[in-house]
Amino acid sequence: MKTDSSSPRSPASYKLLGISLAVIAVIVVVAGVATRRSQAGQIKERATEATVPTVSLVSSANNGAAKFELPARIEAWARVPIYARVSGYLKNWSVDIGGTVKAGQLLAEIDTPDLDQQLLQAQAEANNARSNLALATSTAKRWQSLLASDAVSKQEADEKAGDLAGKQSAVNALQANVERVQALKRYTRLTAPFAGVVTARNTDTGALINVGGAPGSELFVVSDIQRLRVYVNVPQSQVAMVHVGGVAQLSVRERPGRTYAATVQSLAQAIDPRSGAMLVQLAVENQNKELLPGGFATLSFETAVNTNSLNLPPAALIFGKNGTQVATLGSDNRVLLKPVTIARDFGSLIEIAGGIDRNDRVINSPPDGISTGELVRLSADSGKAANIPNTPNPAKAKP
Repeated sequence: MKTDSSSPRSPASYKLLGISLAVIAVIVVVAGVATRRSQAGQIKERATEATVPTVSLVSSANNGAAKFELPARIEAWARVPIYARVSGYLKNWSVDIGGTVKAGQLLAEIDTPDLDQQLLQAQAEANNARSNLALATSTAKRWQSLLASDAVSKQEADEKAGDLAGKQSAVNALQANVERVQALKRYTRLTAPFAGVVTARNTDTGALINVGGAPGSELFVVSDIQRLRVYVNVPQSQVAMVHVGGVAQLSVRERPGRTYAATVQSLAQAIDPRSGAMLVQLAVENQNKELLPGGFATLSFETAVNTNSLNLPPAALIFGKNGTQVATLGSDNRVLLKPVTIARDFGSLIEIAGGIDRNDRVINSPPDGISTGELVRLSADSGKAANIPNTPNPAKAKP
């Protein structure tokens, strides 16, 4: 006898199905709760890690020559403005800006019609005085001969002799006036005082020329640029590092990658109270005329440092109400702030006089607001813990 497949299931089968569904639901709920707890734990762990700052240590890469850079200005070795000593009109000029000149070379000529007439007048007055002198000379001699025969009185002879002396003085005065005008006439030719380059021309043919001397009234400017002077204001804290004969490297913006050796020539030996710096003069050769007078430059001074000193980059220092401090890292990766004393500032390196030793692990560029006891994480690129570097003596500057 066959069983009918459409016959209803027994209550036991429904009960088993319900239990199975319930078990599956419990498993899903438990798995979901566990997953959420795991995710929450990971998020919490990540948030905790995010609050711990990552730091790096001062490494031996900071070793090198101690140097500091200062802005400087370049001036010609000699610069002479050429002014007019006589009035008139510019007759012609022969050298323009940028032109190279030799000592005594003609720059321009001035036409001076008024001065020419003054010279003619002075010469005529001198000639008239010489004629009067000749007459006074013959008259005085004649009266002296008459005095010998008692034909005239001694008083009259003395008067003629005095008139001769007066005429002689008048000739001398008028001749001096002639020579004065002739000397002025020589100033109609403007010449270069030394070999150099014409760096300015402020006149043209036919221009009215007046006797000058005030700034801005020069007709030409001649500069010697084969060698240049460099002036720099050295702060008082760095004055002891600069000495006569020392060499600094000069660079200019228009010549990237090029440096020029500049030698210290003289020191002002006094601190300017307005700037707190001392003026220092250096000299630099400029045979190729690559450096331009009047321009600005950067001077890099290299100086010897104590090989046993502790030197840190400026970014490692913390300046605050508690003075100058550095952040050191302990074995438990917690920060310890230590006060330090600065010995010398080299610009790229700071020499530390005391407060830390070479075994301290100093944090480079510590985060703002870092404090003692704060937990930090060491960056992966820091590698092994680095101690404070010492700086060897610098090599001599290459020209």
